[in-house]
Amino acid sequence: MLLMLLGTSHLFAQSDTSFVLIPAGTYTVGSKENIPNPQRQIHTDSFYIAATELTNAAFAKFVAATGYITDAEKYHSAMVFIPGLAEFQWLEDSTAYWRYPNGISRGGIENKMQHPVTTISYRDAMAYCQWAHVRLPSLEEWEIASRAGATTPYFWGSVQQEIGTYANVWHGRNHLQADSSDGYMYTAPVASFKPNAWGLYDMYGNIFEFCTGQLPTDPKGRNIVHARGGSWWCSQHACSFFNSVDIGRVSPRASFSNQGFRVVKLP
Repeated sequence: MLLMLLGTSHLFAQSDTSFVLIPAGTYTVGSKENIPNPQRQIHTDSFYIAATELTNAAFAKFVAATGYITDAEKYHSAMVFIPGLAEFQWLEDSTAYWRYPNGISRGGIENKMQHPVTTISYRDAMAYCQWAHVRLPSLEEWEIASRAGATTPYFWGSVQQEIGTYANVWHGRNHLQADSSDGYMYTAPVASFKPNAWGLYDMYGNIFEFCTGQLPTDPKGRNIVHARGGSWWCSQHACSFFNSVDIGRVSPRASFSNQGFRVVKLP
């Protein structure tokens, strides 16, 4: 699908991914109703952001080249999900890491190399960026890119029910029963759903995406980082962060099977 986009004015190929040019300008971000992310105007220089989330294939190249060991492997701890858990409940699995995102007993990524890499920490994402000479988007850059010029909560408008067209999310009423109604219970291959108006895929689903930056409401003295967008686990009844406004937070060493990242090209 990405190959169809090459040659357009906003895209160019770099390695195994593509980047979308976000023009310099003044953009409206945040919302009047959102305390951590109040409505304001932001000026930004132009930047290139990856059209898709980073894949298992790309992360595998990094590990093969460097021998990098992720936090989940070091600490034998990652948070995974299986259907039947109560809302917001996850399992700690000592066998889970990026090659086995939901634990060894639930299978590996051999046939999922074009799925986004997950079960990595913020520190792991930063290590990849240093090696690949890219960086994470800031909180504001991610939001500008996700909105694609819109000022509404979603890049298509204000009607949440259209989420299934654009994102891999959880459509079941709760997490007691498995939900594969959109074809995927966990992650989907990147770019499986429609992009936003600027050609960016999976901004509101598949996985949460790490960003850099802090919020005025961050608790003092706590080392936390932030992620944006939604994930395959997010439903309208639980963690409905699949929009351009809400911002999540997590420990820099925590690894979840619905957490990953996309990158921004360095100048």
